Parts: sequence; structure tokens; C-alpha cells
Amino acid sequence: LGILSTCIVLLAGGIMIASGDLTIGIMVAFMSYVTRFFMPIRELSQLYTTLQSASAGGERILGLLDTHPKVEERRDAVAINDLRGEIEFRNVSFAYVPGTEVLHDVSFKVRSGENVAIVGPTGAGKTSIINLVCRFYDVTAGAVLVDGRDIREIALSSLHGNTGYVSQDPFLFAGTIEENIAYGMDGAGRDAVERAARAAEASRFIDRLPNRYETKVMEGGASLSVGQRQLLSIARAILVDPRILIMDEATSSVDTLTEALIQRALKNLLSGRTALIIAHRLSTIRNADRIMVVDDGRIVEEGTHERLMEMNGVYAELYRKQFVGTV
Repeated sequence: LGILSTCIVLLAGGIMIASGDLTIGIMVAFMSYVTRFFMPIRELSQLYTTLQSASAGGERILGLLDTHPKVEERRDAVAINDLRGEIEFRNVSFAYVPGTEVLHDVSFKVRSGENVAIVGPTGAGKTSIINLVCRFYDVTAGAVLVDGRDIREIALSSLHGNTGYVSQDPFLFAGTIEENIAYGMDGAGRDAVERAARAAEASRFIDRLPNRYETKVMEGGASLSVGQRQLLSIARAILVDPRILIMDEATSSVDTLTEALIQRALKNLLSGRTALIIAHRLSTIRNADRIMVVDDGRIVEEGTHERLMEMNGVYAELYRKQFVGTV
């Protein structure tokens, strides 16, 4: 419409100027009038587009807020503040999709303070075991017990408050290094943060930064290396001081030197805690109290590194492929 109006003014004005009935200045004024007339219409159309976009975003946000979690806390759930950290799987079966089980009648027990490694081929069900311990999902059959109590009877805040999780790719927030380490513990002071960083071997690189603990971190930790993000994640877990610790491939994406630092940090982190450690690098779990081998949703072998090598089964084959087969 704006272009059409401009064309009409040019055509009519040109004819009238040619016949001497109109001056060029008046036609220019009318051109300006046409432009100013359509400006509010253009702004209204842009506003409508913005409203449509905002409406779609608002629907997504409201849909997310209205979503009910599949794992719901019972009204009579009990808060336990002094967890010992004993974990037991009792005939547990689990399926993400009904009819397709990923864990089949799994039973084991982890004593308080024991460090247990879980190994196995990709897709064997290792992460599913971790998800059930954290109660990200509920079991399909059987029961997961913590300190002899069904995990479904424990308040989620109590369970998660006593559980530390160090993932393969930890997430860091936009903020300072101190704020990222202190995440998860309200009111943590600088002294506590620095002690946790020293225990996690993270102070080695933090002290070399210009602003040390006040150094700004980009969202996702993009300004730090993978190893540095992992050390900060371990420091975060040390600061929280959990009774149950979950380690999910904590050293899979780092170099050998950084892995050595992380290994020293893990000794401080694992001391006196119940730990479940998932690892593809078998060198990181040789000193575990016990190693469980998971294959096709079942625990097929269990024991120390030396015992499993003597059995010459699935674990021994994985070990030889990783070390002997790469030579």
C-alpha cells in the first residue's frame, strides 16, 4: 500500500507539474505526508509480529511451569539429615519405555564408606543405575534402598542434599569462580571455598589467574578448559561434603596430566564417603574397593581388579582391549 500510494502521488504530481497546476515543493510535501502516514501502520504490523512471538514463548513457559514431574515425593516422605550412605538394589528392574527393560533383576549392596566402580560396554545400563540412585526415575520393579529405607520414602531434598554428582561435562554458570564453587551451599565463605579448591587441586590454576577467585567465568565455562571445569566441579562437591558421591566419567575428556591432578583430587573427595564411580578409563578405578561389571542390564562380574583379571571374563577382555590392544 505504501509503494502504491507513492506511485499514485508521483504519477498525479508529475502530470499536474507538467500542466503547471502544481509546484515541485508541494509534490515533495505530499511524498513526505504519504511516508509519515504509513509509519504508524508499519509499527503496528511489527508490534503484532512481536506479540505473536511473545505469545508463543509464553505458551512454552506456561506449559513448562504446568508440567508435573514423573517422580513425585510422597506426602509422608521422611527427611534424613544423618545419612550413613549405605545403598542397596533389591531385585531392581527398570525401563525408560514400558516393555523395554534396560535393567533386569539387579541386586547388590554398597556399604557405607565403600568405593564401588561400575564398568561395562556402552549401553550396558551403568548410567541407569546412577539415575535410580539419585531418583531421577523410579524403578519398574524391586526397590532401591538407602540406609535400609526405600528411596521413595525419603524426601527428595534430603536425598539430593546428601548426594554429590560429578558429571562428565559439568556445567558452570556465568559468574565468578568463587560463586561457581559455592553453588549448592548457601552462605559459604571465601575460606571454605579456598579450602575446597586446594583439596580439589583447583587452586593450582586459580592462583595463576589475574583475579584469582574473582575471575569471571563465561556461561558453560567456555573460558576454561575441560580439565579446569572438572576440577571446579570436584571442588564444588568437596565443599558440599556429601555422604553419597556419584562420579560419571569424570576423567574421560582430559589429558594425562590433568587426569593425574583429578586423581589426587578424587582421593580427598572419596575419603570416608560412599561412592559409585562410572568409568571407561579402567586405570582410574583400579584402586576401587570393588568393581561391578554390567553387561546387557545385568551384573555379570564383581570383585577387585586383581580378582576380575584372574576370572578372565568381561572385565579382563575390556582391560586388554583398552591397554594391550592399543599397543
